[in-house]
Amino acid sequence: MAQPSLGVCSWSLQVSNIPDLVRLSSEVGAEVVQIGLGDPTHGSWDEGDGFLAALKDSGLELSGTMIGFPGEDYTSPATIRQTGGFGDPATRSERLDIFRLAVDQTAALGLRCLCSHAGFIPEDDGAERSSFLDCISEAAQYAAEKDVLFTMETGQETASLLRRTLDELKMSSLRVNFDPANMILYDMGNPIEAIEILGPDIAHVHAKDANPPQASGEWGAEVPLGEGSVGMADFVAALERAGYCGPLVVEREVGDQDERVEAIKHGLSVLRGLS
Repeated sequence: MAQPSLGVCSWSLQVSNIPDLVRLSSEVGAEVVQIGLGDPTHGSWDEGDGFLAALKDSGLELSGTMIGFPGEDYTSPATIRQTGGFGDPATRSERLDIFRLAVDQTAALGLRCLCSHAGFIPEDDGAERSSFLDCISEAAQYAAEKDVLFTMETGQETASLLRRTLDELKMSSLRVNFDPANMILYDMGNPIEAIEILGPDIAHVHAKDANPPQASGEWGAEVPLGEGSVGMADFVAALERAGYCGPLVVEREVGDQDERVEAIKHGLSVLRGLS
């Protein structure tokens, strides 16, 4: 494939204003940035209501946006199962409002990919799955009206369950943000095999590495790119076979800012050696 753009997730740099984002994304050597729109997981911005204007004036090339939700608890796989995405019917209305605003912001930036964790998808047919899919469909329909893609981030379900869900909903605005490490962190299957299953619908990619959990109910461990169980050469090759030609965006979610910066530099170097 053509040389992919290599980038970084804004929240991985632990910055709170656009000038610092510009400085650090340049320091690590990122060509593009996926921008967090502001939430407890992905950071907030000092620019406030002037955030979009400051971002447009920054000169940054953006690959897409990211939104999370207040109340999401990543303490353990069990807590995020209860609190993540659109999983809890009691929070769906509020979170759909947050999602719609994120769609509007994504469109205002002239971007197509809005990434979010949809939540743990119910597997068994029945009322619980139907109501969850209705919510996802409503979110994706609003995105479609704004020419935005709702890219669901992988990890909280197996690739086969996500494939089944995409095929059932049949919505062109509902796609995948593929994160290979999340599949390992959540113990949800082999990410290389998952690319073969999800390939046509992968619209954005996080480059991240991890090792699997040591015990049931625990998190796996995120590690520097190339040092974990993903197999980065196989990962890049599988994306090429799947026809993916978008950016590879490094996400780093452990360590202090200095440690993250060094890990991101390392990750981008690894990717340059493979692509």
